[in-house]
Amino acid sequence: MTVSDPIADMLTRIRNAQMVQYPEIEVPSSMVKKAIVDVLKREGYIEDYQLVGEPQKLNLKIQLKYFKGKPVISSIKRVSRPRLRVYKANHELPKVLGGLGIAVISTSKGVLSDKEARHLGVGGEVLCYVE
Repeated sequence: MTVSDPIADMLTRIRNAQMVQYPEIEVPSSMVKKAIVDVLKREGYIEDYQLVGEPQKLNLKIQLKYFKGKPVISSIKRVSRPRLRVYKANHELPKVLGGLGIAVISTSKGVLSDKEARHLGVGGEVLCYVE
């Protein structure tokens, strides 16, 4: 089956796995998905991730993070979709939960959190919000 929005599929798998408290999940890998998961790891929303599988068909194995039995990610939402792209300049980048959450931004410098993009002075496509 072909997925029309693979990033939304990955975010939904993370959201669903955390609702039933799975320790880890596997999703099909891509460069953008790996970059998003890397941002989530840097910001402390997941424990770790690895690339597993055959070289032609790699998967991302993501270890989810919990604190006192509750998921660290309370909400993860896709913003820019294939038919409705959302772009923001560096001075328009959103602050999620007043700075307590992050927005994942695809910029010319790579996939960054909103704080990193603001620091570098770059804008880009708002991929998702994480709270």
